[in-house]
Amino acid sequence: MADYAQFYRRSLDERDAFWAEQAELIDWKQPPQQICDYSHPPFARWFVGGTTNLCHNAVDRHLSQRALQPALICVSTETGQERSYTFSELHVEVQRMAAVLRALGVRRGDRVLLYMPMIAEAAFAMLACARIGALHTVVFGGFAASSLASRIDDAEPTVIVSADAGSRGGKVVPYKPLLDEALRIAHHKTAQVLMVERGLAPMSLVPGRDHAWTTLREQHLNAEVACEWVDATHPSYTLYTSGTTGRPKGVQRDTGGYAVALAASMRHIFDAEAGQTLFTAGPPQGEKAAPCPSGAQDAPAPGGGDPRERRSVGVFFCTSDIGWVVGHSYIIYAPLIAGMATILYEGLPTRPDAGVWWSLVEKYRVTHMFSAPTAVRVLKKQDPRYLRRYDLSSLTALFLAGEPLDEPTAHWISDALGVPIVDNYWQTETGWPILTIARGVEKLPTRLGSPGFPMYGYDVRLVDEATGEDLKEPNQKGVLAIEGPLPPGCMQTVWRDDARFVGTYWGSIPGRQIYSTFDWGIRDKDGYYFILGRTDDVINVAGHRLGTREIEECIAQHAGVAEVAVVGVADALKGQVAMAFAVARDATGLDAAARLRLEGEIMKLVDGQLGAVARPARVHIVALLPKTRSGKLLRRALQAVCEGRDPGDLTTMEDPAALEQARALAQG
Repeated sequence: MADYAQFYRRSLDERDAFWAEQAELIDWKQPPQQICDYSHPPFARWFVGGTTNLCHNAVDRHLSQRALQPALICVSTETGQERSYTFSELHVEVQRMAAVLRALGVRRGDRVLLYMPMIAEAAFAMLACARIGALHTVVFGGFAASSLASRIDDAEPTVIVSADAGSRGGKVVPYKPLLDEALRIAHHKTAQVLMVERGLAPMSLVPGRDHAWTTLREQHLNAEVACEWVDATHPSYTLYTSGTTGRPKGVQRDTGGYAVALAASMRHIFDAEAGQTLFTAGPPQGEKAAPCPSGAQDAPAPGGGDPRERRSVGVFFCTSDIGWVVGHSYIIYAPLIAGMATILYEGLPTRPDAGVWWSLVEKYRVTHMFSAPTAVRVLKKQDPRYLRRYDLSSLTALFLAGEPLDEPTAHWISDALGVPIVDNYWQTETGWPILTIARGVEKLPTRLGSPGFPMYGYDVRLVDEATGEDLKEPNQKGVLAIEGPLPPGCMQTVWRDDARFVGTYWGSIPGRQIYSTFDWGIRDKDGYYFILGRTDDVINVAGHRLGTREIEECIAQHAGVAEVAVVGVADALKGQVAMAFAVARDATGLDAAARLRLEGEIMKLVDGQLGAVARPARVHIVALLPKTRSGKLLRRALQAVCEGRDPGDLTTMEDPAALEQARALAQG
């Protein structure tokens, strides 16, 4: 196994040679003529002159070797349905979707907005857009009409693809009324809407605008749609991310750089590969896909032989949603580019019970799992017998991202699974990890609380927010930043707003043009990085600057605390004070006296570890914390209700009662 330090240095010192080698991991119609054009910083153009196609690399190129291998495994615990598509069947369905989109007027460079639940047709639509050179813009299913309308206006899609409804926790969320209202108030009038009917909610089609997927699919059952070979720098999609008020901020991604970055990450970071298969022939074009009830590794051998007469198949299970960047990269594109099976899951980690994810690991022999610390903390509160019930021997590692991984949660899941728990840190803007452990290069030890080391291609720095100077010494707190050029796979720009791209990301560090992550970090003496929270989440308590992340880490160590959020709240005397909201491990068994006792113990813990200045003004014991449907804590909303302000757009909140409880406690 290679030495990662040397591997990393080479990616920076011999940039073009390094990435030329990684480019060999994907198929090109025309090889790149220039690896990196950084003549107009901070804009980087990767693999200039090369032509390729994301869908070809995710689907078509595997047909000669693994046509009958499962590719897309769709599981919904909301509807009780499971369906597996081989690479051959996926190829057929994507061509049908591509033909339908073309019939509705979509051409190369057009945008297709997807407002979809986690169903197979969502994957078909994403891949079909890539196939014909269109850009997909996925909006998280269930977004409020006003939020959806603002994204419609920014993307100006030719076609919108949606469904009658999604479902979460057994509760149906009708999409069509939200979509109809968004189209009514949007300035851009999308002429064509493609609707997938799941039978979950009543749905009426607008004549001349709305089209039923089942009807158009039947008209294109035998469609053959060739891949459009596009320039490596051709945009593949836009994805909206959080930003300041005003027009939505659309992260724009390229095609060639993204494909190379994801292929390289599967090999070098996730140590994941397709495995070997012994079958190549697929079913005839147009043949209906059959369910795969026995699991992803039980695909038939040629001639009806014993299905066990085949070698292992890599199976990737990412529990995110296609509405977020993790879903784009590690549900859809990266596993398929690597030739692995990927699980598309609709449902909660606790329904029908807290063992559902582990049952899927056993059933489909999952080799790599990717989730979020929030989900693990939810499972930590459940009966541990669910983890012991299933055979998890196929699992090689659990990867976590989306928010910092606290030490108690990391210890718990590590002990429970007995496999490496690998944290990783990245952003919608980067598309793949900035900090983690490159297990495919060198299996360096993880360090609890740290995502790890800078990944190859990222020239990561810690800089002083006031002077812009690099911080060289260990344990100095600074802004995590990246010297240009950003590596392949990162955002090209903000959609239709180059000035915003430069001003937002490259103009906040004094005296230099360097990409800011807007996160605080430190680096220990061994080179491990630790993320301390957003630069704008710093609390200034009587002149002392404190990161909410540091206080949360401390409180999370208390044995009676399952989850915690800390926010800074305006205070007339001290400027700001810390306010903590903690979910007790046994909230149902706590009376008022026990809650006060727990609050006192937490105060004493913070006092002893961080000092009196970091001690929260109050620790409110709550039943649950306000979160988005993707599992992220709504710290801004907590801060707003504590200060008596409007918490803003809460359309993505999982349970509004959580915020109301926090409001009552904070203001009482």
